[in-house]
Amino acid sequence: MRKLYSAPLALAGAGAATFGYASLVERNWFRLRRFDVPVLAPGRPSVRILHVSDAHLTPGRRRLIDWVRSLDALEPDLVVNTGDSLGHRDAVGPFLDALGPLLDRPGVFVYGSNDLYSPTFKNPLRYIWRTSKSDYARRRREPDLPYRELASSLRAAGWLDLNNRIGRLKIGSLDVEFGGIDDSHINRDRYDKIAGPVDPQADVHLGITHSPEPRNLDRFVADGYDLMLAGHTHGGQVCVPFYGALATNCGIDRPRVKGLHEYNGAWLHVSAGLGTSPTAPMRFCCPPEASLLTLVPREGRTSPR
Repeated sequence: MRKLYSAPLALAGAGAATFGYASLVERNWFRLRRFDVPVLAPGRPSVRILHVSDAHLTPGRRRLIDWVRSLDALEPDLVVNTGDSLGHRDAVGPFLDALGPLLDRPGVFVYGSNDLYSPTFKNPLRYIWRTSKSDYARRRREPDLPYRELASSLRAAGWLDLNNRIGRLKIGSLDVEFGGIDDSHINRDRYDKIAGPVDPQADVHLGITHSPEPRNLDRFVADGYDLMLAGHTHGGQVCVPFYGALATNCGIDRPRVKGLHEYNGAWLHVSAGLGTSPTAPMRFCCPPEASLLTLVPREGRTSPR
């Protein structure tokens, strides 16, 4: 009888331990990733971009809030938020608290689907064979999260709203042109509104999107953008050691589910994100993260560090 029950009990114990680690330890084990991105003309001064994404914030996540606030010590020249900031109706205030002093720095943002729609319970295994895009297509419900309040608060701080918009900022001595789109995951992207060649007078051109869908990334590249920044994937969120992500929840290929990669002659950075959906509060072999991207002259470093 002992042998009969020992194996199932051992498996149950291992499963419970893994879940406990994924939900209590790794989910709060925040990392900062650093990359050099060679996109500037020779001789131009470097600039630092703090890329945050996918906080999925709920009130009370004090560790996440405090860690994001601490990133101001990096003294970034620009903050880019690629969406899915909210995870609760009452999360706008806590998210602004998390940004804190970063709001005094130049910033830009786009929406993710979870800035508009509150999370619902679903079978996470479905992500292996399909994305969650069809869930939104079927529901067709009105947004129930305060995304307009979020946007107005960020705009009031001077941040650029890049949802289907072109924008421009002076970052240090650099003239930076932005093209941004709303979330393709819920069919709010309207690339035609920003389509066209970038302005060659700008020093660098950044494409901002929530979900790294190749059909939009290809258009950014064709229009001349140097670097594209996205989130959405959570880096796979639950990964297999020595294999990586099981799914990307969008059209991007698995090897580029997170991190800095070359993409058809341009650069693409996909953030693995800061949080998780409140309905799936775990991470495994994929810690939550923010990234500090240092834009450097093309004569400099040519690969991630």
